[in-house]
Parts: sequence; structure tokens; C-alpha cells
Amino acid sequence: MAYTFSLETGQQVYLDNNGTQTTIAIVTSGPGQQQQSSSSFSTGRWTAQPTVFRTGNGCTVQIESETGQHFIQIQGNSASVTSSRPSANSAETIQVQQTSSSIPGQQPMQPMQPMQPMQPMQPMQPMQPMQPMKPMKMGDMEMSMNPMQMRMGNMQMNMGTPMGSGQQQGGRNFCPKCGSPVQPSDSFCSNCGYQLN
Repeated sequence: MAYTFSLETGQQVYLDNNGTQTTIAIVTSGPGQQQQSSSSFSTGRWTAQPTVFRTGNGCTVQIESETGQHFIQIQGNSASVTSSRPSANSAETIQVQQTSSSIPGQQPMQPMQPMQPMQPMQPMQPMQPMQPMKPMKMGDMEMSMNPMQMRMGNMQMNMGTPMGSGQQQGGRNFCPKCGSPVQPSDSFCSNCGYQLN
């Protein structure tokens, strides 16, 4: 069963015993806002209603449980265990009321719904082979990929032709290194010195 009491500072304090744990929630309300802090202490099961004493710097809660007496000091928005009861002449008893509501923000969790089994993934469709690239034409320039070649005006460039053999274009040979015109009978390029045969 939960208990509650109010402090002069406008704070509402909730006390609850769940098994061997004592939970204290301090709720501070103001215009347009609410703050809450909670603390839990291992005290054992309560054997009597808690007693609260007002002290000069807050209040002290006395818990009677199966394991003995426990004292918890509340000061501001924090709660901590203290070793002794406040002196009788400096402490005033605060009225504690039993409440049927639980500590704010401490509603019991609802059980989770079981997860639905995952559906098996559908097999991927095999990739279709790429279509050969169509020759590109721009004015008098033409490029094709298979075989890789490029033509522009009366010049042509082919990839994959053996090195060292001059590239023939319209009855003329060109140096494969620098592209200068060479004669079929030349052994070396007259421009760069590349060995043609």
C-alpha cells in the first residue's frame, strides 16, 4: 500500500513498499511545470505504517520493517539513508495518508506482445546482362565500345591492336606512341624515335 504526505515547500511525497524495496517519489509542481525525482532503498517488507518527522532541513521518514528500523532523510528533491532518528524535541510528526494510487510515473508495465515471425526473403531476380552500348555519334565523331574505337573525320583510334604495328588510316600509317605519320618502310618514328618494326 502506498502513502503520501505534503511538505510546506509545496512538494508531494509518495512512499511505497514493493517487496523488500522502499520507493520514495518527490513531486514538485509549479505553474506550467512538474518535476519528479525517485529513489529506491532496500529496507525489507514494512511491518507498520511509515512515520514522518519534520526537521529543520527537510524531513526524516522512519520505516519499521522485518529487518529493523530504517531512516531516510528527504532534503529538497533528494532522499538519502541516515543513521538515526531526529531528536524528539526538534522534530514534529507529519500526517501520512494512505493512498490507493501508485507513485506517479510508476505504473506497472504491460507485458509485451510476442513478435510475429519474420517472413522469409523473396529470392532476388538474376541480373540481366547489360545490353551492348550503341555507337555514339556527334557530328563527324563516332565512338563504339565493342571493339573500342573512335573515329573523327579521317582519324581513327582502336584499342586492342598490337603495339609496334603502325595504325593504318586511309592508306597512311601513324606512330602508335605519338600519332605522327610514318611510312610503311620506316623502322623508327621520325618524330619520337619509337621503334616501329
